Amino acid sequence: MTHSLVSAPDAGERRAVPLAGIRGAIARSMSAAWQVPRVAQSIEVDATRLELEVSSLQQRLGPQCKVTLTAFVLRAVALTLREHPRLNARMLEKEVDVMPDINIGLAVSLDEGLMVPVLRNADTRPVADIAAESRRLAEGARAGTLSAGSYQHGTFTVTNLGMTGIDSFTPIINVPQVAILGVTRVAKRAVVKDDSIAIVPMLGLHLVFDHRAVDGYPAARFLSDLKTRLETIEGL
Repeated sequence: MTHSLVSAPDAGERRAVPLAGIRGAIARSMSAAWQVPRVAQSIEVDATRLELEVSSLQQRLGPQCKVTLTAFVLRAVALTLREHPRLNARMLEKEVDVMPDINIGLAVSLDEGLMVPVLRNADTRPVADIAAESRRLAEGARAGTLSAGSYQHGTFTVTNLGMTGIDSFTPIINVPQVAILGVTRVAKRAVVKDDSIAIVPMLGLHLVFDHRAVDGYPAARFLSDLKTRLETIEGL
């Protein structure tokens, strides 16, 4: 999870933001999450085919459904979690509870803080359905119209700061989950492809995981497999 920013007051003014309500809940959650022995890993994804697939699906569906790159990332994450179930888990006091369902929390920024509604059974949903449901959840979170149940039973969280233009960040785990994926912007970069320099749109993925539940190598395999799935559009 990430912190929201509070605009700076005018010179000479003092502004206090009480740690109550949503802000207080975030403060308590962040304090608990900071105690987790966490490890961060990052990788870049060639988004060439992904961007083409987003455009193609948008043309097929028409304007009634807004297709985003994030929807493809969410489906890819869900399918990759099937193959790496130890990351789709919750940390209990004396055991790691590997969850049977893949329910992805979507970090949504509000003026007063951050909410994380849950996209349920994400591995069974096509991209168009994920796009529509993600939009409904985000709009409901911002409007305050979602039920309490909409925020429960998440097994993994994705937070996307791509729209802010940043290239890297380390999100904080949404405890008691054991992992969170941060997504950053697509930026054109000079990369080596087939021994030649090419300008390629690159997407940043940043995984943070609880080292009590998952070791570095299996976490790296998850991230590498996710990269491969996004670059080849396998199963998407």
